[in-house]
Amino acid sequence: MSYQNEYDQSLSNPVSYWKKQAKAIDWFKFPETILSKDDDDLYRWYKGGQLNTCYLALDYHIENGRADQTALIYDSPVTNTKQKFTYQELLTETALFAGVLKNLGIEKGDRVIIYMPMIPQVVFAMLACARLGAVHSVVFGGFAAHELAIRIDDAKPKVILAASGGMEISRIVPYKPIIDEALEEAKHEPEACVVFQRDFVKAELKEGRDFDWNDLLLKAQPASYVSVNASDPLYILYTSGTTGQPKGIVRDNGGHAVAMHFSMKNIYGIKPGEVYWAASDVGWVVGHSYIVYAPLIYGCTSVLFEGKPIKTPDASTFWRVINEYKVKVFFTAPTAFRAIKKEDPNGDLKANYDTSCLKYLFLAGERTDIATLDWCKKMLNVPVIDHWWQTESGFPMIANMTGIELAPIKPGSAGRSVCGFDIQILDENNQVKSNNEEGAVAIKYPLPPGCLPTLYQDSERFKSSYLKQYPGYYFSGDGGYKDEDGYIYITGRIDDIINVAGHRLSTVEMEEVVASHPAIAECAVVGVADDLKGQIPVGFYILKSGVDKTVDQIEEELILKVRQTIGPVAAFKRAVRAERLPKTRSGKILRKIMRAIADQKKFTPPSTIEDMSVLGELEVLMKNQKIGMIGR
Repeated sequence: MSYQNEYDQSLSNPVSYWKKQAKAIDWFKFPETILSKDDDDLYRWYKGGQLNTCYLALDYHIENGRADQTALIYDSPVTNTKQKFTYQELLTETALFAGVLKNLGIEKGDRVIIYMPMIPQVVFAMLACARLGAVHSVVFGGFAAHELAIRIDDAKPKVILAASGGMEISRIVPYKPIIDEALEEAKHEPEACVVFQRDFVKAELKEGRDFDWNDLLLKAQPASYVSVNASDPLYILYTSGTTGQPKGIVRDNGGHAVAMHFSMKNIYGIKPGEVYWAASDVGWVVGHSYIVYAPLIYGCTSVLFEGKPIKTPDASTFWRVINEYKVKVFFTAPTAFRAIKKEDPNGDLKANYDTSCLKYLFLAGERTDIATLDWCKKMLNVPVIDHWWQTESGFPMIANMTGIELAPIKPGSAGRSVCGFDIQILDENNQVKSNNEEGAVAIKYPLPPGCLPTLYQDSERFKSSYLKQYPGYYFSGDGGYKDEDGYIYITGRIDDIINVAGHRLSTVEMEEVVASHPAIAECAVVGVADDLKGQIPVGFYILKSGVDKTVDQIEEELILKVRQTIGPVAAFKRAVRAERLPKTRSGKILRKIMRAIADQKKFTPPSTIEDMSVLGELEVLMKNQKIGMIGR
């Protein structure tokens, strides 16, 4: 079947389509109603269905002949550790830790916060919660105490699961002092904190509240899975909110399991038994979906990687992992390859490894610039597929659905709408825009299974945040346009559109041009306030290693390049070298904050920021370079 036929079926009869997809997983009780509304007038999938996500990820495969297949590969260049777990071994570890949680009083519906790095125990913990029907909320390891406290007060966990610390290239990050500070600040008091002690950092345990992970394992018996309703929550994952109060994205068990299975087969084009690697972190949605749940539900081997694309030990790490474990499909963020390209522009280190096992490279997390896409294609000689989704959706909304039909790749586009997503480009009056006209990217409501049904204990905020602005649609917050072939181009958050002397221009297009310069490793173009034109674009760039041109030469070349590509209307006249750009820990450049600094506007740094000190560096740079209000 072609993509178009499959996609048309998913929109013309979504109930029939998603009933068919639901039959691909093993339910304890098949749903009575495929699509319905709840008491808050919000759509829900698979009412009456009963299942268990941990059973689908582990027990089911053991019952069906995969007991001895490798389920999880742990590779940690920061600690020089490698370990493999078969499906049987992963079940043994998970069931025993579920017994630990059961001894601590954890039951169906209880919340558990997990604050851990990329180690096997974090996977045991997530699956153990799912096994008991408990709701886990993973908080990215290394988040500040205040952010952890906010999440503790919102989720009200009965137990916190933690590691004593994490390791980042050359520094150790102790977690326990952060947890202690968060618990001092939080109003809610969890009953227990269970700590996995790592060899290189030991945590002090508070008697009566804190427990040693391994000590509790010695007292536990393996716990079996419990049946949960399809609409019962599997996890809460907090994402930044505009009010400063994070939004608790809820993922239900039924729709999530169906979506995970569906996406592995139809989007990523992988087969059970093959090796899938998502180089992300379980603290983010990519880690939830494509390190833990989707690969295991589908019967693949998943790679759990504790390291960085560079400096662990060098820029060849990704090539090594692909080669060593025969990775078939690889998924990471474009920023990872930009870092590799900066360190090793010609890919000299790649020559040491055979990556011919790889079938596809998928990129997401932020927009993939064409220069990075081309470099990856040159290095790997496989289709490099940009795709687009959000924490809220849980799986891709725009992609090249390789499992159905590998479509031509159009650099700059994230592909076409994934089956089930009726994506439209809207104007401010809720009207669909013509082809190649930019507008708001919105998805016809209801969303497919697997997407958030609501926010944790806040349905009204869900409605006001996502459904109110464009009635009948879920608003993604992004702008973009659709071409005559149905390919969608994401131009960035709606506020990445700037107004230069009455002309609405996309800074993303300018970034594409700047990024294509052979000397540029990474860049951001932001609009800053200007008395004459309202806003003007300013480029900030990081040079690749070994470039011998002056900053004046680079600036002159970039200005000319933008002028030739976009035209004088872009008014692009400043390009400034920076040592670093402010980013979230998942690699997204914080352009909105860069604008706020330039315009001297108040802002609250997000909890996800990688390094606060870069903001001070940027402020000094803008002042010295006389950029925006701050340079006056």
